[in-house]
Amino acid sequence: MYQINQNKLVNLQDNHKPRLALTLGDPSGIGPEVILKALANPEVTQNCDVTVVGNRDLLLRTYNQLSLNGNLTPLVNPDRLTVIDVPLDRKIEGEIVIGTGNTVSGAASFAYMEYAIAQTLAGKFDGIVTGPIAKSAWKVAGYNYPGQTELLAEKSGVDRFGMLFVARSPYTGWTLRTLLATTHIPLRQVADTLTPQLLTKKLDLLVECLEKDFGIIKGRIAIAGLNPHSGEQGQLGTEEQDWLIPWLEKERQNRPNFQLDGPIPPDTMWVKPGQAWYGNSQIQSPADGYLALYHDQGLIPVKLMAFDRAVNTSIGLPFVRTSPDHGTAFDIAGKGIADATSMQAAIHLAAELVSQRLATK
Repeated sequence: MYQINQNKLVNLQDNHKPRLALTLGDPSGIGPEVILKALANPEVTQNCDVTVVGNRDLLLRTYNQLSLNGNLTPLVNPDRLTVIDVPLDRKIEGEIVIGTGNTVSGAASFAYMEYAIAQTLAGKFDGIVTGPIAKSAWKVAGYNYPGQTELLAEKSGVDRFGMLFVARSPYTGWTLRTLLATTHIPLRQVADTLTPQLLTKKLDLLVECLEKDFGIIKGRIAIAGLNPHSGEQGQLGTEEQDWLIPWLEKERQNRPNFQLDGPIPPDTMWVKPGQAWYGNSQIQSPADGYLALYHDQGLIPVKLMAFDRAVNTSIGLPFVRTSPDHGTAFDIAGKGIADATSMQAAIHLAAELVSQRLATK
């Protein structure tokens, strides 16, 4: 379970547990498998009501295949789940092949997402947990979105949003929170995309999330530099000297409740989080949040520390959205060896964030 920084979690009435829509993801990938494994653990749904958005027949197909293959991990029988069947043409459903993402699997996963978003915006659910999708399958199906986050933002009518990765250490209980300033863009575009205005928007989101979702009113945020050694005073790149350092000094004046550290050289920014994650007793207090400037700068350390338990959280939306931090893994789909730890963590975190928001309303 993730720790929320408050004296105690709100005790919700039984008739208003967090209501979560859980999308199946790409039905050709490991989404159905990790859902059946995650929901087999009664602790996962102890504090929330989960409704699977997808197709019961596809869940049953996965359940039967894994059972016949001698899967050793407990699976929940789909007949025991609350499932909303999103209508699919029978011909399309028959063309879904486990382990092979294609046009029909992309269309199916997109339909699940659209339905879950619409029902959540209508008030039927408090949050969405999304199974993994294949961006390539969306593209061949005619849906040109960089990922699920962008679709969620568009349907919600927001232009301030971000991808926050959250993971709790199994060794120390410390929680890592990493926000990406830029996400799915080519590396050569990063320096041109980063601006003071963009970073202010992302920092706003991170501060609001720490306050609203984690109850952290005063804290520390570590902000990465862009260039090696944060530019070495302009010798290895001038972005830090030209605008990043002046921007950070201005933000420090505007945010007296938060200590803003940086710009920290990217190769050393992750030393303290690594020590806090693995339990180095000499580590000084790590930051409450980390702002990475581009995709790999933030996600390489996250995945090194927490590949099997990190959770992708979309912030800036009018509802909670989490997702396991792994892909469709077509190469192992249907083999019964997919790890459901990240899916369990995504459901736990979604329930806790909804609880935190309800408690502060």
